[in-house]
Amino acid sequence: MRAKSRDLAIKLRKQGYTYSEILKKVPIAKSTLSSWLSSIGLTTKQTQRLTEKKLAGAKRGGLARRNQRLLIIQQTKERARSEIWKITEKDLSLIGVMLYWAEGSKYKDYRPSEGVTFSNSDPNMIRIFLKWLINILKIPKEGIRTEIYLHESHKSVADEVRQYWSRITGFPIGKFDRIYFKRNKIRTRRRNKGQNYHGLLRIRVLKSINLNREIAGWIEGVCIQCGVV
Repeated sequence: MRAKSRDLAIKLRKQGYTYSEILKKVPIAKSTLSSWLSSIGLTTKQTQRLTEKKLAGAKRGGLARRNQRLLIIQQTKERARSEIWKITEKDLSLIGVMLYWAEGSKYKDYRPSEGVTFSNSDPNMIRIFLKWLINILKIPKEGIRTEIYLHESHKSVADEVRQYWSRITGFPIGKFDRIYFKRNKIRTRRRNKGQNYHGLLRIRVLKSINLNREIAGWIEGVCIQCGVV
């Protein structure tokens, strides 16, 4: 019986079967199988089959790990999303101040006449900032100017970019008549170079020098209340 098992194992190995495949047909210890097959040479075709099997197995394993990772990411985001409470106007007031602190043109003693200017390429950040301006600060839409900054290699899609930002902001497309083209660097680390690239949107609030000073005061107030100054 053992001789028959050994003969079958050798036969399968010569046909290019992997150890795992052989063990499914010949129920023995892997160490025993290894000793039986240690002197078995393989043809180029058999070696190629084994290599292909290993690569296919690695690919399946990689795909399984990727799917597992995506599931964990999805579950983590869903759990985190559920932890955010309903945003009140008071919350939005602070959110807007923090956004401007991060991405806006701040008031400086050496630059006292700087108006409110906010730049970003994230569509949701732009939406929240505009909601803060319009709903919290009561800035009329006609008091808001927009400018698009686009790499010169994307001149051909300038009209599509204008339409994109019009959809994002809800502003008429006529608001986006100002497009500035930036010279491309030969080497860049930017990842958003394909269809997801829509340039950067700059939002300017007209006659907002004093408002920028107020925002600077709100930022200082946040720092004081957090005990960092």
